[in-house]
Amino acid sequence: MSTKLKAAIIGSTGYGGVELIRLLASHPQAEVTSVISSSSAGAPIAEGYPHLTEIRTDLLDDVDPALIKSKADVVFIATPAGIAAKLSPSLLEAGLKVIDISGDHRLRSREQYETWYKKEPAHQQYLDRAVYGLAEVYGDAVLGADFVSNPGCYPTATLLGLVPAVEAGYIDPSTIIIDAKSGVSGAGRGASLGYHYPEINENFKAYKLNKHQHIPEIEQVLSSAAGHPVVTTFTTHLVPMTRGIMSTMYATIKDGRSAEDFISLYRNYYEGRPFVRIRKQDTWPATKEVWGSNYCDIGFAVDERTGRVTIVSVIDNLVKGAAGQAVQNLNLMMGWDETLGLRFVPVYP
Repeated sequence: MSTKLKAAIIGSTGYGGVELIRLLASHPQAEVTSVISSSSAGAPIAEGYPHLTEIRTDLLDDVDPALIKSKADVVFIATPAGIAAKLSPSLLEAGLKVIDISGDHRLRSREQYETWYKKEPAHQQYLDRAVYGLAEVYGDAVLGADFVSNPGCYPTATLLGLVPAVEAGYIDPSTIIIDAKSGVSGAGRGASLGYHYPEINENFKAYKLNKHQHIPEIEQVLSSAAGHPVVTTFTTHLVPMTRGIMSTMYATIKDGRSAEDFISLYRNYYEGRPFVRIRKQDTWPATKEVWGSNYCDIGFAVDERTGRVTIVSVIDNLVKGAAGQAVQNLNLMMGWDETLGLRFVPVYP
């Protein structure tokens, strides 16, 4: 009889849910035992995703907390925004651990959530209860938690690239500009004209200017790191590739810091955190170099002429930006080695 931790996934047929199934299939101490999808109720997961033909799980048509509790110890919620806020309370009350991959519990303010997501926010007690799972920054808080809010894909790449410099006072937070680019899988699997092949192929476009729902999440963490309110300019772009995020960040340097200073700071900050890799001077990461992995690679360029630093941070949006970080948070919640089920090299080319 299996002694592995049993996991259920709600929203199992989106890209994030399917990536969770892939990652947990090789996890030494956890396994997916139940999947729930309202859009594909009753259909084997391999029917929509033939690459998962060998995966065998229970198919649950409804979110019944008691039934899920009889089959699982932890629930990953990989649904569109607005659903996890409704489901989480009953799942937690049933005694399940919950990892919310949607954005419903990332913001501490109900008003901000309503403004940016245009949906009914979660109750304040659950916003206060959820630990923000940016593992390399808040991993100690995740340890032993029963409710974790997984960060967004853009915030993961951006915040890992900015938090050490903001905390250390190496940059002026009021000057931060963030130029971020994502592959098309970040938009999900649902059909939409804007992501139709002829629309996106050989095309490159900005979207949601000054309106992206990840803006308040980024500013919330940067404000905490700085010790005072921080606002940023954050621009997102869609790139005709499947996976990957590159977040290129610009800020004014304080106290004449050099590229070597930034590299030393970040290597010390992320020492012992195996999924953040800091590049040596004059080398910068590319999205292909983290493809299919849980790594975040970061590089720096200091311009003495302008007094600004450019920070380049890359991740795979479906792994470190979603399912991989969720598994990393599961490992931390359980007190396991955070690399369990995640220690594999990127796919290249």
